Amino acid sequence: MLEQMKVLSFCHYLQGPAATQYLADLGAEVIKIEPLAGAHERHWAGAKSFIDGVSSFYLCANRNKRSLAVDLKSPEGRDIVHRLAAHCDAVVENFRPGVLDRLGFGYEALQKINPGLIYASATGFGSSGPMKDSPGQDLLIQARCGLAAGTGERFTDPKVVGAAVVDQHGGLLLAMAVIAAYVKKLTTGKGTRVESSLLNAGIDLQVEALVAYVNSGAGPQSYRRQRNLATWFHEAPYGVYRTSDDKFLAIGLNDPAQLAEALNSHRLAELIELDRYDDRDIYAAAVADAVRALAYAELAQRFDRLSLWYAPVQDYEDLKTDPQVVHNQVFKKVELMGRDVTLISNPVRYDGQPLPVRRIALHAGADTREILAGIGMGEAEIDDLVARRIVAAPAAAVARFDADGAVLGAVHG
Repeated sequence: MLEQMKVLSFCHYLQGPAATQYLADLGAEVIKIEPLAGAHERHWAGAKSFIDGVSSFYLCANRNKRSLAVDLKSPEGRDIVHRLAAHCDAVVENFRPGVLDRLGFGYEALQKINPGLIYASATGFGSSGPMKDSPGQDLLIQARCGLAAGTGERFTDPKVVGAAVVDQHGGLLLAMAVIAAYVKKLTTGKGTRVESSLLNAGIDLQVEALVAYVNSGAGPQSYRRQRNLATWFHEAPYGVYRTSDDKFLAIGLNDPAQLAEALNSHRLAELIELDRYDDRDIYAAAVADAVRALAYAELAQRFDRLSLWYAPVQDYEDLKTDPQVVHNQVFKKVELMGRDVTLISNPVRYDGQPLPVRRIALHAGADTREILAGIGMGEAEIDDLVARRIVAAPAAAVARFDADGAVLGAVHG
């Protein structure tokens, strides 16, 4: 759908790579600009998860891109990037403010080369303001933007979400903004300066809670709540409860009479007229006691009979066999270096189908020769740049796949 879009990506870690992966999944030609040794995400992985030397951190956000490894501090390297920028639609970067300006790839410099350029920057806190130079990392943003306070209990047990949700949401917002700017470019020919930040993305994740807070007169004391309750702003029983067989289920907002019937609880029947927000702790405690008396299977049967809203608390192991996850084709297996590797599909379905994994640049510079040939460089000139360490071009570096995730031909550069 975006196969005419050409994107240069100066992105590392997760927010920027996630954004450009969304674009690449949709068909955009994304060239990942990397240092000769490769981007950070090639060298680190959560849980020390590497597949034959390829980082799972890299695999999670860099499919369907091409890789150019180049020394950006060299005159020849800068010339290569400037030549690419002259013919691309968008540049996406997530360096700290000022870094690319100093290297000669800032907005002003590239806009002179390509006046219709979309220049998209993702930062931690914004490109201006008192914290523009501060490090932006998912954990730090979750703490600062209020998410940890609202997820846990502000005064006694703040908790961060157990995944990089702000990075991922920030990447999605940035991709959406680039596509919007691309539509403008197609209709007017004009480029756009796009800026997003993790701080704003973290706040955007909380619009329901935050709008309620600033308009309801709630104060910090509102965060205090019975430990089973999931949020400070929902009425009870909205939360997670332990069963008699030490499983957990989440219970949504349900009719109190039906909930009392399902749990066979005289206490809950007595509390039907209770204000389940003002007295949410009382109600949640009564629900917790009733749930604790029953096994999960029995609870599920009773809740299903009355069409009550609930869900099991699943872990990642459970997701592998969850029937809806399997039906949605969330997990995508591809063959990588003779092994099956599981990736996560793009979350959106188009005409009922997930977007394909077409290629993975296994090593930094996997596509260097192809990219340089595309801007008119001959083989001897490219060989000279490789020999002088201006660019890197490993010989065996790209995996290309068919629709089923099987390698098309050999793994090659």
